[in-house]
Amino acid sequence: MGNVKLVMQGLIVLFVFVSVAYGAPGIHIRPVFEKSDNGIFDENKEVHFGFELNNRLENPVEVKFIWQVVTDQKKSVSKSAPSTIEIPVGEKRVVSHAAKIPGPGFYKGTIICSWKGGKVNQTVQVGYAPEKLLPPLTSEPDFEKFWKESLAQLREIDPQYQLMHQQELSRGELNVYEVRMRSYGNIRVRGWYEVPKTKGPHPVVLRVPGYGSNMKPIGRFKDMIVFSFNPRGHGNSQEDIKGKPSNYWVRGLDNKEGYYYQGAYLDCVRAVDFLCSRKEVDSKRIAVKGGSQGGGLSFSTAALDPRISLCAPHIPFLTNWDLYFKTSHWPEMDKWIEGKESRTWQSTLKTMSYFDTMNMAPWIKCPVFMGVGLQDAICPPVTNFAVYNHLKGKRQYRVYPFNKHNVDKTFHPLVFNWMRKHFGLNPIQ
Repeated sequence: MGNVKLVMQGLIVLFVFVSVAYGAPGIHIRPVFEKSDNGIFDENKEVHFGFELNNRLENPVEVKFIWQVVTDQKKSVSKSAPSTIEIPVGEKRVVSHAAKIPGPGFYKGTIICSWKGGKVNQTVQVGYAPEKLLPPLTSEPDFEKFWKESLAQLREIDPQYQLMHQQELSRGELNVYEVRMRSYGNIRVRGWYEVPKTKGPHPVVLRVPGYGSNMKPIGRFKDMIVFSFNPRGHGNSQEDIKGKPSNYWVRGLDNKEGYYYQGAYLDCVRAVDFLCSRKEVDSKRIAVKGGSQGGGLSFSTAALDPRISLCAPHIPFLTNWDLYFKTSHWPEMDKWIEGKESRTWQSTLKTMSYFDTMNMAPWIKCPVFMGVGLQDAICPPVTNFAVYNHLKGKRQYRVYPFNKHNVDKTFHPLVFNWMRKHFGLNPIQ
């Protein structure tokens, strides 16, 4: 998401892998995952936290350390007795801690080290039986009715599709077009449409953006169409809805009718409408992919439009608002609620529940492949699994234990090949 620079800077300072050291060069610490490659522990398995301690001092050192374990909502779980370890000059030692965990969820282990002349601490998060997490849905009684009526209103808008061929971008194996269309509220939105010059129909990847991002052509495939779509207020879709200030999630939040994400979710459905209007598109093979806000938009598009055949979100935003605000802190939202006496957390969460992809998850029937950054403080893993565990179709996930609000670069070719396999295409290298 990442729209408030001060908040982001604060997260960078406070976040999981940042250590606070006194004295230099000191003892350097990095997390290790010896007992679980991805930092996820199965139910009934002992949970382990581990760090590598690297002595960069000029002399051997005796390091004293203790462990503290808390939930992702900062509730205390355990605290160890002090221990000591001798570390020779220039050498490394791994220390670990086994903890009894009260139940499925995500837990943070902090090691606090001290030695003569210095001190350092660091925190790492692990997951315990995350597939067992099943928070209750928060949908209001008229949730389904609201979305049926919203989709009906979208269908009343004449899309007025326009394709503008981009000669400079179409010199290779692809024809590239800028696409314009009308969406919910008669808002103009655009995207970049890359079509192989070979005979179709072709499968499609619909790419949707992160918070405030600008989707552009990627020039990657010669046998798949890629539609890099910008919903209202993003990229080249700012004729009617501006991107600045980048406060999308509080725009119109006083009422579900007219809230920003009502329009943004429907924009993505309109993008699918466009794809299904094209003879070069195989409408039975349409995948949607995105990260952060784009992960949430991937979920919402697959939920609202059964024409989506594959869904590939990573580090998804827009999931389980109740847990989201218990495991992350956004002063921007506090300030918005305090801006009017009529606003409360209860009324705000009620409105946001209509746009919570966890509540939409039971509508998703297509296969889903989700990517998770285990150390993510912006879209915490517990919220990722809140929506994932309510899915009804085939599903799989990949957890990247060292990653914050991102996934490893290997995730994207992995997901593209997952799509290609489903689409009957050869894998890419």
